[in-house]
Amino acid sequence: MIIHLEKRTDPFISELLRDYRNLTDVVLRTRDEPTNGIFIAEGHSVISRAVEAGFEFRSVLCEEKWLASVAPWTKLDTPILVGSKEMLEEVAGFNVHRGALAAMLRHELPTPETLLARADRLVLLEGLVNHTNVGAIVRSATAFGFDALLIDQHCADPLYRRAIRTSMGTIFSLPWSRLPDWPSSSQLLHDAGLAIVALTPDVSALKISEIQLPPRFALVLGTEGDGLRSGTSAIADLLVRIPMKDGIDSLNVAAAAAVAMYALTLGTLDHNA
Repeated sequence: MIIHLEKRTDPFISELLRDYRNLTDVVLRTRDEPTNGIFIAEGHSVISRAVEAGFEFRSVLCEEKWLASVAPWTKLDTPILVGSKEMLEEVAGFNVHRGALAAMLRHELPTPETLLARADRLVLLEGLVNHTNVGAIVRSATAFGFDALLIDQHCADPLYRRAIRTSMGTIFSLPWSRLPDWPSSSQLLHDAGLAIVALTPDVSALKISEIQLPPRFALVLGTEGDGLRSGTSAIADLLVRIPMKDGIDSLNVAAAAAVAMYALTLGTLDHNA
């Protein structure tokens, strides 16, 4: 169902456009989107991955030139809102240079217990509030063959638009869930047979290249500013660090995650794939 935005004063169209307004307002979107059961996918490649992963459209907002590529993904009754680049920018509040946005329906999250039962290696994020870092870590986790993602009660939403964009849509293929009351809920990981491997810049921690890695583990990453919570360090089975030159104590958390994931999976990846 193609709708041209020249008619955007129509109440039905105005209601559809609500999903796309204030997209740069992080506080508003992270509060509104999970509650309403939607997320915003941005750009052709990201929308394509969402479709491949089985997510359904609520609507699409795009320029005329993107209509031919977007329309085959949608059902006949899916509203496709079409307008000029200027109209899209007016609605979204930023330059939509990737040509298309899609409001898509979230899937129900699996329980943490379900993920833990199926995962041999997963990444757990505590208190990461930067969506770009979350998206970058998701992309690395997928690239290095991690099975799942757990986030704590304070972590940024992996389905926020910027996180999705940074992950290049890989969040759609990485099972994830939110773990309540971390680190008090750490017993769930031990009950599932996963060792807790926590990354820290603490010089007393073991070098990541020298540890004896358990067959099943969760890699825990803390915030950039404060690092791991003291409670997390206390319950970790292994505290590990990335050795660095004197005077440099840490990397950006997304960069550190990529280095650690590669080190922990070295020798287990098919490099000829």
